[in-house]
Amino acid sequence: MSVLSRTVAALRLDAVGGVLLIGAALTALIWANSPFAASYEALRTWSFGPEGLGLRLSAQAWAADGLLAVFFFIVGNELKQELVHGELRDPRRAALPVVAAIGGVVVPALVFLAVNAAASGEAAAGWGVPMATDIAFALAVLAVVGRRLPAPLRTFLLTLATVDDVCAVVVIAVGYTSGLNLAALAGAAAGLAVWAYLQHGRGRAVTAVRRVLPAWLLYGPLAVTIWALAHACGVHATIAGVAMGLLMRTRPRDGEPEPPSQRAEHALRPFCAGIVLPVFALLSAGIPLSGAGGFWSGTVTWGVLAGLLAGKPVGIVGAAWLTARLTSAHLNPRLAWTDIAGVGVLGGIGFTVSLLIAELSYTGQTHLTQAKGAILLASAAASVLAAVILGVRGRRLATA
Repeated sequence: MSVLSRTVAALRLDAVGGVLLIGAALTALIWANSPFAASYEALRTWSFGPEGLGLRLSAQAWAADGLLAVFFFIVGNELKQELVHGELRDPRRAALPVVAAIGGVVVPALVFLAVNAAASGEAAAGWGVPMATDIAFALAVLAVVGRRLPAPLRTFLLTLATVDDVCAVVVIAVGYTSGLNLAALAGAAAGLAVWAYLQHGRGRAVTAVRRVLPAWLLYGPLAVTIWALAHACGVHATIAGVAMGLLMRTRPRDGEPEPPSQRAEHALRPFCAGIVLPVFALLSAGIPLSGAGGFWSGTVTWGVLAGLLAGKPVGIVGAAWLTARLTSAHLNPRLAWTDIAGVGVLGGIGFTVSLLIAELSYTGQTHLTQAKGAILLASAAASVLAAVILGVRGRRLATA
């Protein structure tokens, strides 16, 4: 096996991608707070792209909105496979992570508002900041520390974080967007309809097109078009990736060795782990830590910290537990509530979407810096605490 083949095979392992992601994030943080911080900021804010199409974006925006859409496509695709063939076929099991995600969105927002109830000015405007879980970082931490944990736990986190992200997109659209571009939204929906037809249609025309054109030439331009229209809507464009992933066909037809969903994941996962996620982390994680005036005395700081570190686990675990007690929904037999507690703490890794909502919430530099610093601190603390909880759980399972 060649070096390239071994590298590609290694990049298909979650743990390898997780290490690269975390390493890139640490590099960014050190770079942004070093004597070379100006070069980092110049790279992060470098703008390129077709201005006439509204796509002249900064490198950071291209990474967060563009490259990350590939990751979300893989997430949506994996969820579709679980819904059709795997853990989530049973609605009673699928209900728990969905309800847990909703609890993990509502409770942190209420906690933030309670902390900032008496604050003046725009402080309370950041109620959406602690609502979002960064699915990329959460999965990376689980991949690094969770090798001994039950496989259904990853599916639980994947479902929870995806629903969480959809909720965050809705929050941005409703609470932090001045208006939606309905024409672009309709165009994106039409593009998704074409995508679904190409995946599932059985007519002679679509069959002939699929046979003549290679998959990358058939779906690549369409995917870019759908993404661009979703971006023009005014909401986080990564939702287009989730939608396309959920529309993938998961069953092979006559003459196919494997379905399109598996082929796409096999081709894209190494690219995602080796390029998409590390580049995203490198361009997003560099938050300057200096100049946070009144950081520890700001209600925004404590609202974000309390929302992510307390509101998230309480909302996730509490909603899941109440649903299991009051309905027929139940955990997978291989999971314990300790596992869900660890996932609840992982939910406190806010980062990407939280940073985006912070920038939409605050125009004043003081509140913005407090929010960003609190997001960074809470995400780091949640990562460490979740690693401890899940690491202890994994060792107990290994010796049982």
